[in-house]
Amino acid sequence: MALSRQDVAKVGLLARLALSSDDLDRMTGELSKIVGLVSQLEEIDTSAVAPLAHPLDTQNVFRDDVPAPSLTTAEALQSSPRHDGSCFLVPAVLGDSGAA
Repeated sequence: MALSRQDVAKVGLLARLALSSDDLDRMTGELSKIVGLVSQLEEIDTSAVAPLAHPLDTQNVFRDDVPAPSLTTAEALQSSPRHDGSCFLVPAVLGDSGAA
């Protein structure tokens, strides 16, 4: 599939690129070659190839998530400069309404 000069100009506009007339001519040829190479991939029979989520054989490297003893609420809040007995109190960062 060959790209037209107008196709490349539109892509340039969408990408907010200022392409000169010489740039458009050069890019039209280069992008047409790239699209041609990619279209060759459509000729390959991949019906027997299983889809991959990742090209490399990967495995989970994290340990199992096992519950362990933790701080109580009182212990967690004891070094907090401001709390209400059950939650940390922090300055508002979203304004008065709390809506973003």
